[in-house]
Amino acid sequence: MEALAELLGSSGFAGLTWQNGVMFAVGGILIYLAITKGYEPLLLIPIGSGAILANLPYAAMAAGMGVDEGLMQMIYTAGIKTEFLPPIIFLGVGVLTDFRPLLSRPFTFVLGAAAQLGIFVAALGAYYLAGFTIQESAAIGIIGGADGPTSIFLASKLAPHLLGPIAVAAYSYMSLVPIIQPPIMRLLTTKKERNIDMPQARPVSKKAVILFPIIAGTITMLAVPSSAPLIGMLMFGNLIAVSGVTERLRKTAGGSMTDIVTIFLGLAVGSTMTGATFLQLTTIKILVMGAIAFSFSTAGGLLFAKLINLFLPDGKKINPCIGAAGVSAVPMSARVVQGFVSEETNGRVNPLMAAMGPNVAGVIGSAVAAGVFLMLLGG
Repeated sequence: MEALAELLGSSGFAGLTWQNGVMFAVGGILIYLAITKGYEPLLLIPIGSGAILANLPYAAMAAGMGVDEGLMQMIYTAGIKTEFLPPIIFLGVGVLTDFRPLLSRPFTFVLGAAAQLGIFVAALGAYYLAGFTIQESAAIGIIGGADGPTSIFLASKLAPHLLGPIAVAAYSYMSLVPIIQPPIMRLLTTKKERNIDMPQARPVSKKAVILFPIIAGTITMLAVPSSAPLIGMLMFGNLIAVSGVTERLRKTAGGSMTDIVTIFLGLAVGSTMTGATFLQLTTIKILVMGAIAFSFSTAGGLLFAKLINLFLPDGKKINPCIGAAGVSAVPMSARVVQGFVSEETNGRVNPLMAAMGPNVAGVIGSAVAAGVFLMLLGG
């Protein structure tokens, strides 16, 4: 009996707290939403699983602040702390990104830039209204870019203790694009604006497609050097995809390698979500500021498109809804715009390809915004 009592006393059951129980539920909810609703399953299942593992007493499966050993800490140290995993995800994103819609309508680049409004609105709000430090506020604000790897990259440098809540907020709002964006588009556009049909885009030459990642990437990195880990990998991945002579590299970078990195990234992020660090008022504040960031980003791109229309003659105006796709949730946001406009016009207007321009521009925009924060705040 004494041996049995000793065994039970050293088991995880003896060390369970209510915080562990709540985090088991949080991890379970993330997994449930990923499986039953299809919300970002490639990330939410690893994050949810990592959260459950991190809250097993005595298992040494947590990572992050105050942890110095264990499997998850090793993954966190090697993949997140060294800034290795997020840029590699960007390499895969670059392989899977088609910049031709942006090149065929270059003006849509400014819509992607305008859609980063929420990043700065939320950062200022977090600093002046929610009591966060300037570094924490910047890491929270980047949620408005709807770019999970960028959020993780910036949080790991400026606010590693907030990595779990920021990552969960970023991926949660990315998965909720179909729910969040349509009401904003309906509120900020008229029926006449939603009925604007855009002409067929001009074709893009292969030479332009190949030169774009080289030239645009170099100029961007010279302007904002701290964005180089993300922009450099993004453009390199795109060059692999469009060169036409690196099929094996394209398949690897856009397939198995990205899948492997995604697994480790999700588990590492989830393993920082211990009950003691996650179950705080701070987490609720981050979720609220993230929602504000995402909403303002959606509105920013849309309102800037309306502003452009004030200077365009009839027949040349653009459908302002495509500005809402300027957040970098590719290609989900463009598809949401397509579905919303098509439904509102009974299938007459289908702006999918036009919306893809600001959508891919948003990927660059969020990475540049993260680079600007790093230049200003260090890290």
